[in-house]
Amino acid sequence: MSISSPLPVVRRADAVNEEIRQLMQRAGGVLRAEDRPAYQRLIDEWTAATARERMLGDMTTAA
Repeated sequence: MSISSPLPVVRRADAVNEEIRQLMQRAGGVLRAEDRPAYQRLIDEWTAATARERMLGDMTTAA
């Protein structure tokens, strides 16, 4: 019997961007030390999402 990991949730770049904006708004535009890990995680997720969307867009255009 094999154990499989659940698939990660893949969010669109605009959804991640909105969460970044909300974080910055709550922080008053200046991140505290405790906000930085969440901000970095969101930036990493946004970067991956934009790359994925760009790649999918290129694949759709090429097809």
